[in-house]
Amino acid sequence: MDISEDLRYTEDHEWAMADDDLCTVGITDHAQEVLGDIVFVELPAVGTRVEAGKAFGVVESVKAVSDVYAPVSGVVEEINEELPDNPEKINTSPYDDGWMIKIRADNIAQLDDLMDAEEYEEYIENDDD
Repeated sequence: MDISEDLRYTEDHEWAMADDDLCTVGITDHAQEVLGDIVFVELPAVGTRVEAGKAFGVVESVKAVSDVYAPVSGVVEEINEELPDNPEKINTSPYDDGWMIKIRADNIAQLDDLMDAEEYEEYIENDDD
């Protein structure tokens, strides 16, 4: 399982990376492993307002359907246009080609409330899901 040191993580298994006030979001390697083969992704439209902790999209796998939650509040600036036709990119490259959306954050400091790599690793080791 891959846990990148330069990302922040949510308890719902999303990852976030800040570039100034632009926040790139996806689901973690752990999440895609648990879900299994991803067959469908639903993403919001560019310009959609998202709220931290609220669902912005859906990932469907052969095992389950899961909501995906925004780590920060803001406006969707960009979506990964390749995912609807190639949802398996989340399985093969969750941190690179499998990113989901980019949010222009109202307050990028919201990421400070998320877990770092070490905290996330500890969290999933103790997670009963």
